[in-house]
Amino acid sequence: MKNCLFEDFASLVFSPSLMKERVSADVYELFEKALKNEAQLDLSTANKIALAMKEWAMEKGCTHYAHWFLPLTGISAEKHEAFISRDKDHQPITEFSGKSLIKGESDASSLPSGGLRETFEARGYNYWDLTSPAFIRENVLCIPSVFVSFNGEALDKKYPLLKSIDVLSKQSVALLNILGYKDVSSITPVLGLEQEYFLVDRPLYKQRLDLQITGRTLFGAPTLKGQELNDHYYGTIPTRVIAFMKEVDEELWKLGIYAQTEHNEAAPCQFELAPLFDNVNISIDQNQIIMDVLKRVAYKHGYACLLHEKPFDKINGSGKHNNYSLVSNTGINLFDPGSTKEERGRFLIFSACFISAIASYSEQIVLACSSAANDYRLGANEAPPAVISVYMGDTIQSTLAMLADEKLDDAKHKGAMYGLSYVPKDTADRNRTSPIAFTGNKFELRSLGSSMSASFLDVVLNTALAEKIEEACEYLKDKKDTFKAAVEYAQELLEKSSAILFDGDCYSAKWRAEAKKRGLTIINSSIEACHYADDEKASRLYNKYGIFNDTELKAHKGVLIDQYIKYTALEAKTMRKMVNNEIIPYIIEDINICANSFSTSAHLLKRLEKLENLLDDIGTKNDELEECLLKLNQKYKGEKLALAYRKEIIPLMKELRTYLDAYEQIASAAVYKLPTYDRLLV
Repeated sequence: MKNCLFEDFASLVFSPSLMKERVSADVYELFEKALKNEAQLDLSTANKIALAMKEWAMEKGCTHYAHWFLPLTGISAEKHEAFISRDKDHQPITEFSGKSLIKGESDASSLPSGGLRETFEARGYNYWDLTSPAFIRENVLCIPSVFVSFNGEALDKKYPLLKSIDVLSKQSVALLNILGYKDVSSITPVLGLEQEYFLVDRPLYKQRLDLQITGRTLFGAPTLKGQELNDHYYGTIPTRVIAFMKEVDEELWKLGIYAQTEHNEAAPCQFELAPLFDNVNISIDQNQIIMDVLKRVAYKHGYACLLHEKPFDKINGSGKHNNYSLVSNTGINLFDPGSTKEERGRFLIFSACFISAIASYSEQIVLACSSAANDYRLGANEAPPAVISVYMGDTIQSTLAMLADEKLDDAKHKGAMYGLSYVPKDTADRNRTSPIAFTGNKFELRSLGSSMSASFLDVVLNTALAEKIEEACEYLKDKKDTFKAAVEYAQELLEKSSAILFDGDCYSAKWRAEAKKRGLTIINSSIEACHYADDEKASRLYNKYGIFNDTELKAHKGVLIDQYIKYTALEAKTMRKMVNNEIIPYIIEDINICANSFSTSAHLLKRLEKLENLLDDIGTKNDELEECLLKLNQKYKGEKLALAYRKEIIPLMKELRTYLDAYEQIASAAVYKLPTYDRLLV
């Protein structure tokens, strides 16, 4: 009898095991060598793989293929090409060659490039990413690919990631070989991405222009019942949501994605999905697919899935927790403290290198987690502020103590027996306010926004960590007692990086003051973070390992600034339109109801006065917003315009919102047609 969980698992994925079944042994051997960078994939081999891939895809009902890639927009992109062609007699045939598999050409002119491409320069190339298996969506065979310009400059988020993985593997293997692990030949950064999201009724979503255009409510009075009762978090999942989640799981399992954990999150109508860990490149590809599946399945179930970081004010927003670890080809988790002296020493040196990397490149971490949307979330109660710190608990101290006394074991951490259950004690609690927390055998980075790609964050982690590991190799290479030297070097790194280690409440005002005292970089917005995108330190790091050249760094900075400007302007214009077309007419109608009642009631007259004052305040502030947009757009460009938006447009929108929220609280239910938080969040 087939297990319903496994019956269709990965049925829509052209996995290596499936390829092995459908091509000859010598073809698969050549593919494996290419996968390990031991040989180039020749055209003859590619032709045979392409044929097997096409036949399998067509058996599954596919009519097209696409090079699926991750441009600088942060969302996936694809151009569909039909398998149909014609022979010399102009008769229809199906065709998919190795050349078409390995390389595709996409129009690069209309995708963001930060100046790497002129509008009239359209050529961009896709190259097959052998490490991420092809998969089927609808009737299309999707081939994960990198996206580059004609001269090889990165136009996407995948190519730099793949390069950073290779660099980190090389340096990690070198360090492990020095430490005596001669059988280790590769290291893989492993990632678990937890995805938070909101579900709201689609008919209500369609009534709010702000949700449709910007992904968040630009105004809205607080809901009567939010998350203050703590009754939604981990609560019973509504039946309708269970049906949605069931279909999401089934779709993801077909795509080989190990969707495992799902639950209610803290805010009303907020949920979380978490798959099992995988290779960082595959995990990021799968997360892009997860976001797409969530949206598509939500539509089928009468929902709109909101991936915006802060769709509703005064309640928790959504993040994407980046759980990061390193695993060797021999199965060693390098961030596992272990139980032997050897394992603890290994853990200590790799953890110290990680902490040192964060301390040295904290600005790059903030930048990688920054966006105009995430600015509304970072620093709020559910997300760490844009001051980077690392929480280790007493893991480092206990590890050092155990190394100093080989007789010391983990007995002090063992728990008590309750009935038949064993309740263990961990070496440290979990700090949910820390941007980066050690959680047993991995580091959890909690600042990433829910709608963002995790790619750049993991490029930063991989590259910065590779540098610190290389420096450790340089220090240890001539030492006779490498274990003792590694522990001493780790202690030295930890001492130098001590300012970034913090075990307290990262939300408190005291920590912000303390961080300033410690000399930590405090970055208050994504546009301020852009300053570090191509600074000297970033340039030196990425150039050193060939991840980005200076032209690419400048281009990526340009894309971030341009996205900030466009996103903020879009919000301001949407807000103005809603005020002009909906809110002001509502207020006028409310005023007319009061004025035409012919009552001299003091309460009615007071209400009329409030409505008239709100009409004046909203109209005046809305006009100011329009004038400010016009003035700034005429006066500034680029980064200066973005900074001006941050300084002037966003505060104006906040002021306007206070008046709009105040009106909503007293508006007549018969007049006010926009779905309120009380209707959306149930």
